[in-house]
Amino acid sequence: MAQSVGIKDVARAAGVSVGTVSNVINRPDSVAMETRARVLSAIDRLGYVRSESARQLRAGRSRIMGLLVLDMGNPFFVDVARGAERAARDAGLGVMVCNSAESAGEEAEYLSLFAEQRVRGVLLTPADATGRNIESFRRHGIPFVLVDRVSEGTAECSVSVDDVAGGALAVRHLIDVGHRSIAYVSGPPGFTQVRDRRTGALAALAEAGLGPERLRELPTERLDVAAGRDAGARLLGLADRPTAVFCANDLLALGVLQAMYAAGVGVPDDLAIVGYDDIEFAAAAAVPLTSVRQPAVTMGALAAEMLLEETEEGHESGKRAHEHRRVVLQPELVVRRSSLSAR
Repeated sequence: MAQSVGIKDVARAAGVSVGTVSNVINRPDSVAMETRARVLSAIDRLGYVRSESARQLRAGRSRIMGLLVLDMGNPFFVDVARGAERAARDAGLGVMVCNSAESAGEEAEYLSLFAEQRVRGVLLTPADATGRNIESFRRHGIPFVLVDRVSEGTAECSVSVDDVAGGALAVRHLIDVGHRSIAYVSGPPGFTQVRDRRTGALAALAEAGLGPERLRELPTERLDVAAGRDAGARLLGLADRPTAVFCANDLLALGVLQAMYAAGVGVPDDLAIVGYDDIEFAAAAAVPLTSVRQPAVTMGALAAEMLLEETEEGHESGKRAHEHRRVVLQPELVVRRSSLSAR
C-alpha cells in the first residue's frame, strides 16, 4: 500500500519550510511567485491532498453541511439539494447529502454520522413522525434547519411551503372544472405535508358547499411511482369511482397515470389527475400533469442561508444573537392537460 504524502514531504521536495507550504495552500498571495510555483509543482508531482479532517481539528470548525432528505429518488429533493449546494458553495462550504428513504431508523443512523463528523450544521426533512430522532440529535449542540417542514413546537429555523393552501389550490381547480367526487392519494399519514394537503382539499370542498365525504382517501405506504400504481389499481376497483384524483406528490400522480393508461382509462376525459411539487417529469409525462408547484431550489437555498447565518463566527461568539425564523413560501398551481377534460 502506497504511503500517503504529507505536508513535510512537499516541503522537502520543494526545498522550503512547512510553514511556506501552508501559506501557499491557505494564503498564496503571501508567498513570492517563484516560491509558490515551486511548491505547487511539488504538490502536483507528489499528488499531495490536504487533510481536511486535520484542518478542521485545528480550526475547530467544519466546512461541511449535512443535508438529510426523505427520498433522493424524488426530483423535488434533488432540486432542494441544488439550492442548498449553491448557497453552501458561495460560502466556501460543501454539502454531505444523505437519504433517509422515508425510514426513521436510517434517519437516526445518518444523524449519528453527522454528529460523529461534527458537521457545521444540518438541513433536515424529518422522516420520524415522533420527533425522537430530532430530540436525540439536539443534544449534540449542532445547529439544524427543518426543510419542507414547519418547526412547530421547536426553537429551530424552518423553511416550508403552505401545504394547506396547496391542497386547496388543487381541489379548488378540480371543482372549478366540474368535478364533485374526488380521490386523494395521500401517502403515509404520519407526514405533516400529507395531512396539511388533505386539510386544504377539505377546505376547498367546504368553500364549494360540498361535504368531506366527497373526498375519497387512498393512503399509501410510500410517496413513489410504485405506490401510485398500486393506488391507481385500487381506484379502478371502486364501484363508484371518483371522476378526479389529487395526489400528495407528482410521483404518486405519475403512478396513477400509468395505471390508468394500462387499463385503457382516458386521462383527463375519464379521470382528471392533479399532482404536487411540479417536478420536471410532470410536464414531460405522456399526458402533461397539472401540479402544485413548490419552489424547491429556493427552499434549499434559503434553508442553507439560515443555517450559515446561525453558524457565523459572530453568532457563535455571542456578539450577535441569532433569531430563529419560520419561512413559509406560497405554492402555485400549474395547469396542464391532465385535468382539463370536456367536463
